[in-house]
Amino acid sequence: MQAGVSCKQLVSTESVNSMASRVEHPAAGYRKIFETVEELSEPIPAEITGVLPSWLGGSLLRMGPGLFEVGDEPFYHLFDGQALMHKFDLKNGQVTYYRKFIRTDAYVRAMTENRVVISEFGTVAYPDPCKNIFSRFFTYFKGIEVTDNCLVNIYPIGEDFYAVTETNYITKVDPDSLETLSKVDLCKYLSVNGVTAHPHTDTDGTIYNIGNCFGKNMSLAYNIVKIPPAQKDNSDPLEKSQVVAQLPSSERLKPSYMHSFGMTDNYFVFVEQPVKINLLKFLSAWSITGATYMDCFESNDSMGTWFHLATKDPAGYLSSHKFRTSAFNLFHHINAYEDEGFIVVDLCTWKGHDFVYNYLYLANLREEWEEVKKAAMKAPQPEVRRYVLPLDIHREEQGKNLVSLSYTTATAVLHSDGTIWLEPEVLLSGPRQAFEFPQINYSQCRGKKYSFTYGLGLNHFIPDRIVKLNVQTKETWVWQEEECYPSEPLFVPTPGATEEDDGVLLSIVVKPGAERPGFLLVLDAMKLTELARAAVNTIIPVTLHGMYKP
Repeated sequence: MQAGVSCKQLVSTESVNSMASRVEHPAAGYRKIFETVEELSEPIPAEITGVLPSWLGGSLLRMGPGLFEVGDEPFYHLFDGQALMHKFDLKNGQVTYYRKFIRTDAYVRAMTENRVVISEFGTVAYPDPCKNIFSRFFTYFKGIEVTDNCLVNIYPIGEDFYAVTETNYITKVDPDSLETLSKVDLCKYLSVNGVTAHPHTDTDGTIYNIGNCFGKNMSLAYNIVKIPPAQKDNSDPLEKSQVVAQLPSSERLKPSYMHSFGMTDNYFVFVEQPVKINLLKFLSAWSITGATYMDCFESNDSMGTWFHLATKDPAGYLSSHKFRTSAFNLFHHINAYEDEGFIVVDLCTWKGHDFVYNYLYLANLREEWEEVKKAAMKAPQPEVRRYVLPLDIHREEQGKNLVSLSYTTATAVLHSDGTIWLEPEVLLSGPRQAFEFPQINYSQCRGKKYSFTYGLGLNHFIPDRIVKLNVQTKETWVWQEEECYPSEPLFVPTPGATEEDDGVLLSIVVKPGAERPGFLLVLDAMKLTELARAAVNTIIPVTLHGMYKP
């Protein structure tokens, strides 16, 4: 493949993936995206090559880790680095780049004390060594101090914007100045211990999300929550937020880890995976010995994976529908929709019950290329899968495939115990080649039958390409350039467009050896060819999720 040239493959996905997997990274330039950077005092101008669409004006906002050590103390996991907010502004044919650390409690206290003060996902904070032994001892028994390090995503609630992680704390930010405005505790408004970083937004601006909570008899459950759109009286929509449905947990004190969920016009889809949070370990280990979130995860190697359905309006759990399948890890739903009495659910999966986050410690990601590959060989194998859930299950005989949709090979079979066993259709698979951080034309296709998804290609966990997948034909298109490390591609539709893929993809790309090593890449979403890039003279660390603000 030529550098800087996107290659269009209208052949089998296998040949595309074997092509992608042959790309090597012996120079290990990817290490640069896992290094600390400084924030900017003011926006810097970008040098544009190519032609930006005249209609493209707004801000690309992104979240990710930007500080990977404090004083002499390193952060150990990819999800520990302190939250850095990035912004590419596109205005009148000009582009600027700006970034600022979010002033969370975790960040401010770390800066003040020059050490890790609040435990993060994979890094434990120890009591201040300068305190005497008695005050250190009592520090351990004060209970859990939950991090507010909001490095994962940013989304609007009403007229406001919030940077989020997966705890109960979200941080209100100014999307123009990138100033930190206030810390918000969701527990004040909702019965949840935290919510996912991937809410769904309805056409009217209503937001839905899911979090775990204590249900009946002190057992764990999952609450689906609803936050109304912007209020006419300018009151805070969070004050009118509510729990609309509760789903049971398969294990009383061990909720499943969740990062996203599915929503169609009439249903919520929750996938309960075998990666569990051991709540007793979380409560005891944390307060007595000092532990991280990662220490409290465990895998249930016998449960497999469960699919739960709830109706949306009126909201309620469908306890009669018990869907089961073999074990996989799940972080990102692509899309879900209803068709002829079925719910089609497309997912980015990782086979088995071994937790993928075990492989995302910074020490692993910063290794020499051959070592990175070796470690990834032990990790679960990624696969894009389609599952089909039948809604009408009452009049069917056992052992028969209930799926009658003509365009999929996914199956659903009723067992004697009343459970329905699901087998997926594989939409994309390649050895150690993941399609992750998926995006769709959300405004047009969320909850609807669709054709295209766009994702970040991970090569042995290293992000090195952007992929477009036709979920109906399994055709793929790839954009890739030598020694370039892109981020999640966000789809922005062309104003007034009728075609699903008429628009552009925006991705922040890092090319460590270049004179201007960070750039905003603008791709034609139809052909996956480059329209323009806006390059700046600074390295940009890895970003996770974000949004486009017109």
